[in-house]
Amino acid sequence: MVSQQQTKDSGSKKLGMVAPQDKSSKEMKSSKKMKFASSSAETEPTSQTTLSDDSKTGRGMSTMPRVVKRKLQKLRPIVEYNKRGKGIGQAHSEMQSYIGVLARSRVPLVDKKWAQIPKDIKEQIWEAVDMAFVVGQGGKKSVLASAAKKWKNFKSTLTRHYILPYTNDKEKLSQPPEIYKFIEKAQWDAFVASRLSKDFESVHSQHAQIREKLEYNHRLSRKGYAGLEDQLEETMPGVEIDRSTLWKRARQDKHGNIPDPKVAEKAKLIDELQKQVSEGKVIVDGSKDVLTMALGPEHPGRLRGVGAGISPRQYFNLPKPQRVSFDDRLKESLRVLLQEETKKMEAKAREEALRMEARTKQLVEAEREHFLSQLSQLFPNFDPGLLKQRISQSPKNPMSDKASCSGGEVKSLHYEDDNAKNGEHQQEEKKEEEKRDEEKEEEKEKEDEEKHDDKVIEVGDYSNMEAPSSLKTLCRYVETTLLPEDKLLQFTIDKEVFGGERDTFLLPEDITQFAGMEEIGATVLAVYMRYLHDVLKQANM
Repeated sequence: MVSQQQTKDSGSKKLGMVAPQDKSSKEMKSSKKMKFASSSAETEPTSQTTLSDDSKTGRGMSTMPRVVKRKLQKLRPIVEYNKRGKGIGQAHSEMQSYIGVLARSRVPLVDKKWAQIPKDIKEQIWEAVDMAFVVGQGGKKSVLASAAKKWKNFKSTLTRHYILPYTNDKEKLSQPPEIYKFIEKAQWDAFVASRLSKDFESVHSQHAQIREKLEYNHRLSRKGYAGLEDQLEETMPGVEIDRSTLWKRARQDKHGNIPDPKVAEKAKLIDELQKQVSEGKVIVDGSKDVLTMALGPEHPGRLRGVGAGISPRQYFNLPKPQRVSFDDRLKESLRVLLQEETKKMEAKAREEALRMEARTKQLVEAEREHFLSQLSQLFPNFDPGLLKQRISQSPKNPMSDKASCSGGEVKSLHYEDDNAKNGEHQQEEKKEEEKRDEEKEEEKEKEDEEKHDDKVIEVGDYSNMEAPSSLKTLCRYVETTLLPEDKLLQFTIDKEVFGGERDTFLLPEDITQFAGMEEIGATVLAVYMRYLHDVLKQANM
């Protein structure tokens, strides 16, 4: 049980909170109190709560003691975030200080990049922060990014203040700085040697030139733009705080003055533009706001006056570009391919229909000529002009012309000779009718033979063909089974392939065209897509 006195000693009086075990204590007033959450984790070992093994280096024994005490009391301040996901408030400030302590004390002082630091060290930093603060979902990435930046800044501070000014004083460089006693002697010597090398001198010169190009330096502390915005929202309730206001206030000193003349000139221009906007003389639109008018266009993907990690799209709520997944692109490609194949098949079907229509007309004309010749033999004085051709040409059914005789009567031809009604011609007509029946049977047999001939497909000799044995077997199956028995191959395509379950059929012609390296149709492509789908499904992809 944590007593009220212990709670006050741990800093809860200053923060306006008490331990959850003591419900009788009253909260102390503050401008903005930190929220706490009780941790269910067990108390850390002494070596972790003190941030290091005090028997070796004594790291962090007197740094951020209130955070360590709260960890022992299982008190975890809740880090708050603004509408853009940036940390604000006292808990966030303390967490950033604590991350700096961990970055300085737990990460070795080596001349390496953050990506080369072992993962177990990064994991230790995250676990220590997570035990001391309630960071929230997705906070690990931001915590480690902050640790990387603070570790880099720490090495820069050592270089600028404790190494480069004493390049000619080896005695000063022989030991780590007094305030950083936790730095091991071997690490310090190696770090000093790396900072005095010619390679680092070149890199340092390049970075110094880049730093000189920064014209408008801010005066923000660790609270950053997010903390400044949170502070202004408290002191200026009901006032819309845009990034031009943040940019200007971030460059003022504690008395509200701007020491840099260049910055002061831009701040004056911002005030004038803000006044014109309020009067309606100037209109702001999206990214073309007051700060852009004052400082010029933004660099692509960057945004001034809001802090790191916020893109123009996030700040101005610009619509995100539509992303098309690989599956959607594949489906669209297949859809276009199927449409093209369908058009080809429709064109081929129209050509076949026209060819059949022309052939049907030829058959009807040949039948008519044969009939007229028979009549001329029976009637020497017969006039062919007495017969008029009547061939129905329905665009919906071009095959309707094919049947010229039905039920023993001539439907496509009609006889207009009045003498045909006389009894003297009845016997001749009966004979002619019998002949027509015989001719009809012969024509039918001839058509059946032609149909049979059309079905004959040249399979070819695949025994000597350079092809897989499975393809040869398939060709033999077509030759010995499908063609003689007039069969088709049926396939069921799952709905995952084209969005709906369907059955398709392969003709013997499709297989022989595929085997003969000829042009294949949409049906073969559809069956191949079904095969690819089965392969991916079996591979759990």
